[in-house]
Amino acid sequence: MAEWMGQMLRRIGWRSLALLLVLVLTSCAIPQIKAEDRLFLPLTVELLDVYTLPPQEFEGTTVGGLSALTYDRPRDRLYILSDDRGRFGPARFYTLAITLKRSGPPKFDTVTLEAFTPLLNAEGNPYPQGSIDPEGIALSPRDTLFIASEGDVRESIPPFIGEFDRETGQAIATLPLPKRYLSDDPDSPSQGVQNNLSLEALTVTGSSSGAGMIEPFRLFAATESALVQDYNDDPSQPLNSRFLHYLIGDDQNTLIAEHRYPLDLEPSGAVVNGLTDLLAIAPAGHFLSLERAFGLRGMQVKLYQLATGGATDTSTIPSLSGDVSGISPIRKQLVLDFAETPLAVDNLEGMTLGPRLPDGGQSLLIVSDNNFESDRATQLILLRLQT
Repeated sequence: MAEWMGQMLRRIGWRSLALLLVLVLTSCAIPQIKAEDRLFLPLTVELLDVYTLPPQEFEGTTVGGLSALTYDRPRDRLYILSDDRGRFGPARFYTLAITLKRSGPPKFDTVTLEAFTPLLNAEGNPYPQGSIDPEGIALSPRDTLFIASEGDVRESIPPFIGEFDRETGQAIATLPLPKRYLSDDPDSPSQGVQNNLSLEALTVTGSSSGAGMIEPFRLFAATESALVQDYNDDPSQPLNSRFLHYLIGDDQNTLIAEHRYPLDLEPSGAVVNGLTDLLAIAPAGHFLSLERAFGLRGMQVKLYQLATGGATDTSTIPSLSGDVSGISPIRKQLVLDFAETPLAVDNLEGMTLGPRLPDGGQSLLIVSDNNFESDRATQLILLRLQT
């Protein structure tokens, strides 16, 4: 045996044998990673604290219906949007200042309402009652606010995405919305958004290049649930929202792509189920999404990471109600199921990257909408987002 091994070594050579051993050992040491996992960032989320905003009046308005928020890092302020259609004050957003405890585990220290800003139309007038249903908000690199309104199908009020002056609240421009999002009949529509399941999620990515120059940036929006023409009444099949991708510049507001966002299957007994917010977290097409269902099983909320790379452009596809197996969707991966946390969450609808934590980590803030019901809380939730 020893003589045979010696002959084999002389034939293949010591150098080749060493290389072979390195390859074998190296291949054993490399962890096997699923192709699916390579799509996503290695995210973790940790629940840190929750602050309950007490029911209150503020400058003649009822504080409630808080459906979206965005963080202004240079000013260290939060802008929180109310979805009030004009019943408890004008359409508006609030400015909040928050501080975190500087010692011990990261927690809220103070949460202070500082101001409210009414939303005004392009003529500088308040929106008539019922004519706007604000649901999404995002601060842009040019220091304006983009706001999404669901509209009202039954009242023939279309949804829209508008750009507003941050200081005055006045509308500056409206983004083009394809005809397929607009209802063709208030009583029996065959196309367009479903009533109260319309444009809900909104996020912006991009930054100022300095010296007053603003590079083109991206805006992303999504419907809470399927369009009428995309609806599939088979409970074994997930519904598909539509995810819109705009390019915004000084002389352009262009919808450049659209993708299929597969919702979770509707839980048994659910009354409401859908996508409530988006948040861009990386320039390479990575987002967080917030899905919320409510029904016989109570409130169910899940946080996902999204990867849009490779998703089919659905802008030329008339309907997503049939076989969608050939239409590559946005991929999603569960980050946090709030049912597995000690917190009894309410109607979570908005999220934003918040201030840095005292230890330098990145915070994630989520807000709940109490629907102006006095026995329901408005929760402001603090989490750590770590990559």
